[in-house]
Amino acid sequence: MDPIFAFLDDAERAQLQALACDAPRPVDPARTGPHWPMLATPSHDTVSGPGWLYERMLDGERCIAIRSGHELRLNSRTGQRLNQAYPELVEALLKQRCDDFVVDGEVVAFDGPRTSYRRLQQRMRRPAKTCEPGQVAVFLYLFDLPVLLGQDCRRLPQASRKLLLRRAIDFADPLRFTTHREANGADLLREACERGWEGLIAKRADAPYANGRSEDWLELKCEHRQAFVVGGFTEPRGGRPGFGALVVGYYHGDTLVCAGKVGTGFDNQTLHDLRVALGRIECDMPPFEQGPLPVDGLHWVAPELVVEVAFTEWTRDGRLRHPRFLGLRRDKPARAVVREATGKDG
Repeated sequence: MDPIFAFLDDAERAQLQALACDAPRPVDPARTGPHWPMLATPSHDTVSGPGWLYERMLDGERCIAIRSGHELRLNSRTGQRLNQAYPELVEALLKQRCDDFVVDGEVVAFDGPRTSYRRLQQRMRRPAKTCEPGQVAVFLYLFDLPVLLGQDCRRLPQASRKLLLRRAIDFADPLRFTTHREANGADLLREACERGWEGLIAKRADAPYANGRSEDWLELKCEHRQAFVVGGFTEPRGGRPGFGALVVGYYHGDTLVCAGKVGTGFDNQTLHDLRVALGRIECDMPPFEQGPLPVDGLHWVAPELVVEVAFTEWTRDGRLRHPRFLGLRRDKPARAVVREATGKDG
C-alpha cells in the first residue's frame, strides 16, 4: 500500500483512487520547486458550475513549509527564509506526527474579522519570540500539499491533495485548514464581498499542482488591487510627516508606465519609515517613460520598492481612481509588476 494512504480510511482511499489520474510517485528533489509555488491568475470573470472549489482570499504572505525529519524551513514565495519571523509556526509544524512534507499556505494576521496585511507587516522579516508580549498573533492557513512522505503529490487532483492535507496535518492554532465550498461562484463572491473579504480563490477540483501562474487557480477580487512600483513621491503639506503621496506605475515590456499618485492609507509610522527608505534610493531623473506624470513638488526614486494598492477603477487616461495604500510588497520584484486586468476600466 502506498505510504500516504495510511492517513486515510477505506472510504477516503477509494475516493482518492477514484479521483487520481496518476498515483503519487517518489519526489525528485530537484523538481519540487518549493521556492516557486503555484500562483493564481487575476480574473474579472466569475466562474461557476461543477468542478470548482472556492476558498476565501487571504490578505497575507505566502508561505511554503518544507519539513524533513527534525529540519523545517519556512519559505516566502520568492524563497526567502521566514523561520525567524514566525517561530510559533515553526514550532507547530515541528510538533506534527508526520515529519516529511511540503505544505503550501498563507500567513495572516487579523484586524477584527478581516485579515490585515498592514498588521502582518509588524511581523514580516523581523526576529520574534513565541511568547513576546503584545506581539501580533499570526496564523498559517494551509491549502495544499505538494509533497507527502517523499511522494510527489503534485499530479494528484486538487480535491485529492486537500483531502490528504486535512488528514496528514493536525490542525490547531496557529495552524488552520483552508476550507472551501462548492456552489455557484457568483453567489459566493457576492456573499464574500458583503462580509468584507478580499475576494475568493477559485480552483479546479481536478487540477494538478503546477509551479508558476496557472488559470486553474483564479483570483476573484471584491476590490481591485494590485502591486505597483514606486517611482517618486511628493512633498508633504499641512503638517503631514514624511511625504505627501507616492507616484506609482507598472511595467509594459521594458517601459515603466506612470499610473498616478497614492496619497491615502498611510499612518504616521508608515509615512516616516517609507520616507527613510525613499531617501536611500532618491535619484535625479524620473524612471517613468509613459503615463500621466504629476507635476507638484516631485522627488524621483529608483524603481525598487513595490507597494500593494487598492482602487476602484482605471480612468480613461490611465490613472488610478480612489487609490489607497495597503502595504509594502517584499515578495514581488519590481520588474514583475504589470497592469492586471480588472474588467472595470473607465
